Amino acid sequence: MFGLDAFHLARIQFAFTVSFHIIFPAITIGLASFLAVLEGLWLKTKNPAYQDLYHFWSKVFAVNFGMGVVSGLVMAYQFGTNWSGFSEFAGSITGPLLTYEVLTAFFLEAGFLGVMLFGLNRVGQGLHFFATCMVALGTLMSTFWILASNSWMQTPQGFEIQHGVVVPVDWLAVIFNPSFGYRLLHMTTAAFLASALFVGASAAWHLLHKNDTPAIRKMLSMALWMALIVAPIQAFLGDMHGLNTLEHQPAKIAAIEGHWENNPGEATPLLLFGIPDMDEEKTRYALKIPYLGSLILTHSLDKQVPALKSFPKEDRPNSTIIFWSFRIMVALGMLMILLGAISLRLRIKKRLYHSRPFLWFQLLMGPSGLVAILAGWFTTEIGRQPWVVYGLQRTSDAVSAHGDLHMSISLITFIVVYLSVFGVGYLYMMHLIKKGPRQGEGNHTAEGGPGRAHTPARPLSAIQEPLDFSNKRQ
Repeated sequence: MFGLDAFHLARIQFAFTVSFHIIFPAITIGLASFLAVLEGLWLKTKNPAYQDLYHFWSKVFAVNFGMGVVSGLVMAYQFGTNWSGFSEFAGSITGPLLTYEVLTAFFLEAGFLGVMLFGLNRVGQGLHFFATCMVALGTLMSTFWILASNSWMQTPQGFEIQHGVVVPVDWLAVIFNPSFGYRLLHMTTAAFLASALFVGASAAWHLLHKNDTPAIRKMLSMALWMALIVAPIQAFLGDMHGLNTLEHQPAKIAAIEGHWENNPGEATPLLLFGIPDMDEEKTRYALKIPYLGSLILTHSLDKQVPALKSFPKEDRPNSTIIFWSFRIMVALGMLMILLGAISLRLRIKKRLYHSRPFLWFQLLMGPSGLVAILAGWFTTEIGRQPWVVYGLQRTSDAVSAHGDLHMSISLITFIVVYLSVFGVGYLYMMHLIKKGPRQGEGNHTAEGGPGRAHTPARPLSAIQEPLDFSNKRQ
């Protein structure tokens, strides 16, 4: 397929499925906590706008949760089908970590999800709020275990290699490896920020279409407070993560910077623009700012950043890709900070809900959090190459022995099925968002229950909306 062998097709397939999957957990993490906050505010203030928002976003959450579970299961199977070498080598660590995720996070979410989606009129308000909080906690616990596994692949420790396979000797060291804390905070904050921008864009769309209600205004206000506070925090966490990466994965930093060689006694410049050429070993059309690379990456004006030429060719990540994926992530982060700052100025001037240029800006920024997450993951995962477990196992040694034709058919099938199934799911979610929260919606929750007309059996049963993709708002 396109002249690619089975190894590269397997990498593309995993990248494709994980890129689809990561969008859903990111929104699930943010929305679960948002729902807990909304219900808590409603119980405290009795403001019906919070109740209407809770019921509105619980529908979107149900769709997103369902798609996240399905896409995650499919992705997990690839460890055995396409990456059996990795499973054999490191399965004694990654297997238990993913099992802990199921036993703690997934079981917790599954146990309370039904109460959260269908139990408001069947259990007390306090117990229902507790169920919502447990679902939110479950999403955070899931993040904990997934990031523990992935971070160990980036900065492995707490193991021995016996008979050619990894054997854990210190589980605390395995879990709390050197990059885990930074990556956990960075990813969790990214999920909150992406969800806030998603919520804010939904509110902006309704305000631009003259749907101005107290619930819509609350939605926009809460989203922009999150952007104002969290976006600068995310930039700080990103800087800390970068320093950690420089310590443990210097080749990745060199590739991110497109930095090929150091001149004796000269500080490292920052390349704003350029096209890294892996064959020629240089960055073409480089636009440099002297000293700034050293200042950002080492917090000094004289220390040098490791250069790509100091690493063997076979150990260098592909700078051409991650040079730009990193800059896309940073540029979007700067726009998020700008969005929060402008929102504060408009809030003070009492024009937050009336400035159409700003509402358009917020609407266009809606997908920016998800795009930034994808760009960050591309940077992290491609920057780890050519290792699947950094410094221990090369990606080429981890792939299963499949033929080129087999992998081509498999990849094409995944693309067709994913675009069809999740494309419909995405359109349905956008359809729900266009409807918007309806006043008094929380007072008409279906009773359900055994022997009654409606007995919910799955998350999507909570929606009760026809599959109608017309643009007419109801």
